[in-house]
Amino acid sequence: QVHLVESGGGLVQPGGSLRLACAASGFALPLDYYSIGWFRQAPGKEREGLSYISSSEDRTYYADSVKGRFTISRDMAKNTVYLQMNTLKPEDTAIYYCAASDATTPPLEYNNFWSYWGQGTHVTVSA
Repeated sequence: QVHLVESGGGLVQPGGSLRLACAASGFALPLDYYSIGWFRQAPGKEREGLSYISSSEDRTYYADSVKGRFTISRDMAKNTVYLQMNTLKPEDTAIYYCAASDATTPPLEYNNFWSYWGQGTHVTVSA
């Protein structure tokens, strides 16, 4: 059974950093056969796609809202994908989710490309 488990969320001051982890298990193929994405949903807002790391040569994509501040990476030895978040802002407060896709370049805005989802981890950016 496929599982994606997010961790690393918490309370951080504006300007601070957090590293989120998405631990994967139960996949039929090695993790680098899948594109892994990070999403977030703030209270009262729609889910927003932030970034993904592609199954094709680990290419990465970032939404404009996080480009230059967030970095996605994959550690095959740990079967984990990370999202390093720097220069955090109060508007980054949300529940953060990771998801897996069989597609090479899955659009972040279309849910039907993302087959597996984690339960989320809370991030609060506040003084």
